[in-house]
Amino acid sequence: MYAMSEPGHLEGMDPATGWFDDDVMTMTPEQKAPLSAADRCDRCGAQAYVRVSLAGGELLFCAHHYREHAPKFADVATHIQDETDRLLAEHGAGAAL
Repeated sequence: MYAMSEPGHLEGMDPATGWFDDDVMTMTPEQKAPLSAADRCDRCGAQAYVRVSLAGGELLFCAHHYREHAPKFADVATHIQDETDRLLAEHGAGAAL
């Protein structure tokens, strides 16, 4: 019996395990893709330059809001992907961080 979200029996698939019988490959925090313009700060919606991985998920921050909240993450973050150095490269040395 298949769940409504599963497709019916597919050629070459084991009907006993359903369509999801392969190992799940997850990326470690160190393997996460670079942040893009589509990634937005969870506080203000500006472009995110920092990804904070926590045991229960992740948060994205602009440089300003990351600096504001960084001390709180020191003890609880499992990984911090900080790309704020891109601000200087993208916006010049005169950019206000």
